[in-house]
Amino acid sequence: MLTLKDLANKIATKLQEHLSEGTELYGKRNNHVYPCKIIKVLAEEAGRTQYEVAWLDKDKKVTENAVLNGEDLVRKKLPFTRDVLKSFIRESTYRSVPWVLHDKLASKYGISTDTPEELRSNFSFQDGHMVRNRKRSRKEEASKEELRKCKSKKMGNGKSKPWIPGGIAEDKLKEEPIIYPIDDLLVQPASDDPVFTERPSPSRNFQIPMDCVGDLLMIWDFCSSFSRLLHLWPFSLEDFEHALCHKDSNLIVIAESHSAILRLLIKDDGNYTTAIHKKKRKPKITLVTWTEYLCDFLDMIDDADLSNYITTVRRGHYGLLDIHAKLGIFRELVAQALTTDLMREKLDECIEQRQELAATRRGEALEEGRKRREDKELWKAESHGKEIKGRSLKSVGSSSKLFGNGNHSSQNGDVADKLKKNKNALSPQGKHAVTNRKKADTIAKRNGKQHKMDAKAALENKEYLEREMEKRFIRTNSLGKDRYYNRYWFFKRDGRIFIESSDSEQWGYYSTKEELDTFVASLNRKGERERALKKQLEKYYNKIW
Repeated sequence: MLTLKDLANKIATKLQEHLSEGTELYGKRNNHVYPCKIIKVLAEEAGRTQYEVAWLDKDKKVTENAVLNGEDLVRKKLPFTRDVLKSFIRESTYRSVPWVLHDKLASKYGISTDTPEELRSNFSFQDGHMVRNRKRSRKEEASKEELRKCKSKKMGNGKSKPWIPGGIAEDKLKEEPIIYPIDDLLVQPASDDPVFTERPSPSRNFQIPMDCVGDLLMIWDFCSSFSRLLHLWPFSLEDFEHALCHKDSNLIVIAESHSAILRLLIKDDGNYTTAIHKKKRKPKITLVTWTEYLCDFLDMIDDADLSNYITTVRRGHYGLLDIHAKLGIFRELVAQALTTDLMREKLDECIEQRQELAATRRGEALEEGRKRREDKELWKAESHGKEIKGRSLKSVGSSSKLFGNGNHSSQNGDVADKLKKNKNALSPQGKHAVTNRKKADTIAKRNGKQHKMDAKAALENKEYLEREMEKRFIRTNSLGKDRYYNRYWFFKRDGRIFIESSDSEQWGYYSTKEELDTFVASLNRKGERERALKKQLEKYYNKIW
């Protein structure tokens, strides 16, 4: 079974190796590399696959055809990074190692969800979800074996005593303690559990249909997160939802959102730029002409469902479109924007900066750990030194050589009082020990103040690095899942916690602090998913409210 990193690497390698018809890449010809497109995949010969390709010019027009071997083709980079691929894997599955797809995705693409033969002994389905089978302890196996033997004796010899469960040794009947956390669905109520509050019901007051909420959040989050790159003024989720439901065709939020994404496609100098040049459009998009550019985009993608709305949009009646149609157009615009070179460069830049900040944070954490170990060793050494000096003072005080008159101290006398009366009675070794002890106490106080200042500075620097990493936005990930695989989302530009059902068909949200506090108190830390979710909610609690 593969880890997330190994699985993402394996999928990325497979995608780069798989070349299909229509794939645009580069081919080697006359010791140079030229753009081309695969027309046909020929049969393999002697373990080598050949491809019929069409050479392309600067305008991506076919100049001539040729047959090339697989090693003569230079593959382009994947249109997404491995981090994006990892996030896609997490969203498409409800458990890891083994990775199990959501039932909706599996049925949509005809993928079998049956447990593989080699995993059936360790995993099984329970309540529609795959869970790990709990291994029987040796004590349980011994109890079962003894029960079997007793039954066989009873059946073979009528004079044998009947088997009594209490006759088995008590330690064999005791189960091994469960080590938490475990799968949430296997957690059973126990006497040591805290008092869990009743989970509050989420609000579902959306203006749009329930099956459109996911697309609404995705599109709004994209426009808000990349507003600088799009040169788009940020707007609230409520304003965006209200604008989509409005019948007016020239609302500022709708017009500016479409125009910003279309401008990005024009700057990318790709297929959309070629399409508007053919129609001799001006590169400037205004609040009056944005629908014309939108119709050009719908013509370019040639989607059967969305093409039905071109006439309505061209007549200036965009506001009369259905909510599903509006969000479908937005979804295609966002998908095209994510494949542009400008967006990929921005994402790659953010990823590199996040990696540098993460490396800096790890280095500071290691340095802080090293300092703590050094301080601990120094404290141990100082404590040991004080103990030795204290013993030497006692031995010096009890010795008769401390006093110049040669008289022995009485058994009940106080050495400290005699030392005060006779200041010159201490030997040079005793005076040196007292002086060193005072110096050590002064240095310890100074080190303590410096340690507090260093700890405060380290905490401030750690918070600064976390803020800088959050600014380098890549994508919004869910906070986690509850025991029933419902996902929880938080968007930093909206003060609500959104709940997505395991099948992505139902949505809700918590909008008050009391609801969130009650929900956090209802989570059971003995479960793997709810423990992780509670940790994330506590981490972002101050940012949510």
